[in-house]
Amino acid sequence: MAGGGEGPTLEFTPTWVVAVVCSVIVGISLAAERALHSGGKYLKRKKQKPLYEALLKVKEELMLLGFISLLLTVFQNRITKICVKPGIMDKWLPCSLQHNDQTNEEMYDAHFSTSLFGGIAGQTRRLLAAGGEAQQGYCGKKHKVPLLSVEAFHHLHIFIFVLAIVHVTFCALTIVFGGLKIHQWKKWEDENSKEINEADEVQVKITHVQEHDFVKDHFWGIGKNYHLMGWLHSFLNQFYGSVTRSDYLTLRLGFITTHCRGNPKFNFHTYMVRALEDDFKRVVGISWYLWIFVVLFMLMNVDGWHAYFWIAFVPFFLLLAVGAKLQHVITQLAHEVAEKHIAIEGELIVQPSDEHFWFGKPKFVLFLIHFILFQNAFEMAFFFWIWVQYGFTSCIMGKVKYIIPRIVIGVFIQVLCSYSTLPLYAIVTQMGTNFKKAIFDEDIRLGLVGWAKKAKRRKASMDGSGSGTGSDVGVQLGKVNQKTTTKG
Repeated sequence: MAGGGEGPTLEFTPTWVVAVVCSVIVGISLAAERALHSGGKYLKRKKQKPLYEALLKVKEELMLLGFISLLLTVFQNRITKICVKPGIMDKWLPCSLQHNDQTNEEMYDAHFSTSLFGGIAGQTRRLLAAGGEAQQGYCGKKHKVPLLSVEAFHHLHIFIFVLAIVHVTFCALTIVFGGLKIHQWKKWEDENSKEINEADEVQVKITHVQEHDFVKDHFWGIGKNYHLMGWLHSFLNQFYGSVTRSDYLTLRLGFITTHCRGNPKFNFHTYMVRALEDDFKRVVGISWYLWIFVVLFMLMNVDGWHAYFWIAFVPFFLLLAVGAKLQHVITQLAHEVAEKHIAIEGELIVQPSDEHFWFGKPKFVLFLIHFILFQNAFEMAFFFWIWVQYGFTSCIMGKVKYIIPRIVIGVFIQVLCSYSTLPLYAIVTQMGTNFKKAIFDEDIRLGLVGWAKKAKRRKASMDGSGSGTGSDVGVQLGKVNQKTTTKG
């Protein structure tokens, strides 16, 4: 009945126990599913399609998590019965074998006594140990050891769950606090629109470039002085007041002049927020190359290497480099104008270009931010997992002198990315050569796609040069511009 040391099977378990456990699990699962469904309906009702797609991305990650959990459960018994020689299990250990001077029971009791949920974890460990005796005995008869124990399987299972939850949570916090910072710029958009309405269109304005606030804040001379002071100022400026009113209005005007000429009332702030939401759905996902990074980190997490400490500096330095580069793009735009003109007729206008970005690709910045957020979430998830699973004094946690800097760096990255880097990304990446599809409202976008399909079919049916289609293009783009002007 007991089945050796494994405990009673389901056929000898009281039905009320099975019913209660199933009810709790199903209830929690349904509550989470309904919460996500309600959130999706709310975003649809508010016409927040980018955020809705980000929510769908979260669902995909949870589904992937569930599939990984299923695989771990299904193949657990088979993998734990893979037996290997004890000698190959003594290399590349997260903890040195000298920790085995204690008995296994004393070691686990010491770890779980300092863990966050020591009582629950301790009970889980003892139940799993009872369940793993059969596998230990199976390999013991062959004078070998299991490739992966049942308990190690369970801990790996928990780590993947914690990683997914922490990553989604950190991304959400970043977009929320970054959004609050960007929302503060809306008053500049409203004030500028009011000034445009009140301005006398006949009046001609002469702008002295060197006296313009945007140029005075970012122009640092020509030659070596520019390269040194420009980069130094860009690096330091990311830590405080990263975008001023003159920065916002100048970049806004440069975008509108390049992409929306003839529509000075275009709502640049609304477009920028829509573009950021559209990019966020990519950041919230865990791509395949990020999973490769997780595997590589687990491989390098060897006792004495302190990989968990050194790897924390990777997102730290990347974030500083990204913030400095985004600030330097603004500096480059100011220098282009200041080096060419002394005074100009009308407002100061900058020229957006992909050449200001790494490899001429503004999207590369999004890739780096994605990696930074995931790497930081991974570091914090690994810390919480060790704390909960093994305790703060565990050998795998490392010494305090390595733990504290990791936590400080993780918090610093989260704050700086939310407060400075993300808002900088939202506005500076609009200074590329091309605009994003978020420039159109969803209704206009769908209408434009439908028109494009009709025009393609009409062009295929025509035998001439297609001049009629060309005139249709002009008419349709005029309508799109008119709708954008109205809704802007």
